[in-house]
Amino acid sequence: MTIYQNGTISSEVSDFLLNCFVRSPSWKFWLSLPLSLLFLLAMGANSVLLITIWLEVSLHEPMYYLLSILSLLDIVVCLTVIPKVLAIFWFDLKSISFYACFLQMYIMNWFFAMESCTFMVMAYDRYVVICHPLRYPSIITDQFVAKAAIFILARNSIVTMPIPILSSQLHYCGTNVIDNCICANMFVSRLSCNDVTISRIYQFVVGWTLLGSDLILIFLSYTLILRAVLRLKAEGAVAKALSTCGSHFILIFFFSTILLVFVLTHVVKKKVSPDVPVLLNVLHHVIPAALNPIVYGVRTQEIKQGIQRLLKKVC
Repeated sequence: MTIYQNGTISSEVSDFLLNCFVRSPSWKFWLSLPLSLLFLLAMGANSVLLITIWLEVSLHEPMYYLLSILSLLDIVVCLTVIPKVLAIFWFDLKSISFYACFLQMYIMNWFFAMESCTFMVMAYDRYVVICHPLRYPSIITDQFVAKAAIFILARNSIVTMPIPILSSQLHYCGTNVIDNCICANMFVSRLSCNDVTISRIYQFVVGWTLLGSDLILIFLSYTLILRAVLRLKAEGAVAKALSTCGSHFILIFFFSTILLVFVLTHVVKKKVSPDVPVLLNVLHHVIPAALNPIVYGVRTQEIKQGIQRLLKKVC
């Protein structure tokens, strides 16, 4: 129980209600089917990719280990967000406990940052294979992947941890209705009776520092790759080099485009429906996860052959 200076009394919030698409209720019906299909596709495709890389000895190479990390991140993010969203759509199960909400917030921020960092490491891998092919086996080793995995895990877990901690320490004494399908920090913190300036500034600085530095390094890697590719004079060398980076570039394009559109809708939120950022927020947790293994499976011959051999063993 909390007593304020104006004499009003209010109880502390023990749970939240995820109340999304109030202005566009029909969206729930039309989104539930494609969202569930995308979820199943993401789970199935990433699982097949992980099993294939695990069982196929020929795929026990650094590049595929990095791809395995990406698939694991996609699976965890999907499982953290999409089942709850579908439960809201199908069964109107809007309630989420106080601690479960902030746990979901932490996992989303943590794994989202780890995915960005993984893309950055994969960009460096592509840079070395194109610009320093003779040195690739000595630079990109199993030890390099292990150190990169530790770096990805440690950097992002430590830096993103204060986001849910700062938000959970606020006093939620008014409404407990979150205008979103997930416990996004901005939507949750606005329900607080306290000043949330520090929490929002920290998230803004961390978000742009982590994602911004990753995107800058990715851009730098591909600039150097493009410069090296344009110098190749052998017939077919340019096409082969670009094909080597094609799958990774497509994944980054999907990841960055949805993120950019999500940010832009927040900037011009007065000109778009409030439900649009919520929709993009949900889709950003499932579309890249569903597309990532498919893009690599279709464009990478070794993975395609590995999946075919795995299916033959099963059948």
